[in-house]
Amino acid sequence: MGYISLSIESLLDWLKSNLNEKRYEHSIGTAECARNLAIKYRLDDEKAYIAGLLHDCAKCFSNEKLISIIDKHLDVQDIERMNHKTLHAPVSAYVAQNTFGVKDEEILSAIRWHTLGKVNMTTFEKVIFIADKIEERTRENWYAQPIRALLLEKNGLDKAILQCYRQTIKSLVDRDLKICPLTIDIYNHYEDELNKQ
Repeated sequence: MGYISLSIESLLDWLKSNLNEKRYEHSIGTAECARNLAIKYRLDDEKAYIAGLLHDCAKCFSNEKLISIIDKHLDVQDIERMNHKTLHAPVSAYVAQNTFGVKDEEILSAIRWHTLGKVNMTTFEKVIFIADKIEERTRENWYAQPIRALLLEKNGLDKAILQCYRQTIKSLVDRDLKICPLTIDIYNHYEDELNKQ
């Protein structure tokens, strides 16, 4: 089934033109990792590959362009605007829908929430969230390996997500940066979920 309105080759050409080299490599790596995780968790691997390719398609837009698109077209809460580094996620979902013709709601939602995440993510959304953090082309091993290792355990997807939040929160504290309250809520949610299992 086709999830985009153009060929993969045309999409890759667009990404090459609109992302820097490292971000392009990261997008390919995320797509490859997402496809592998989708196979592991019995999901549609083509759909995961497309979501991985598109998840950062607006990452190299200027802050002014991101904010302009958000103000004109999207509903992004003030709480999400605390960190400009996460603004590309809703805009990437917008670009996926309006430039590449993506209609699949799960792809759009996975792209929309791949940075902050959310409570009660679907398995597909979790796969894209994790693939973004652990792909092998650009992610540092010291960061990604503890997350990858948890995927081998029982309830590994949720354990891996919780580890992502642990590492993110620690990094924000170490750099004396604000922590979005949503991040704390999601961390607490997965702590509670895993304690029930």
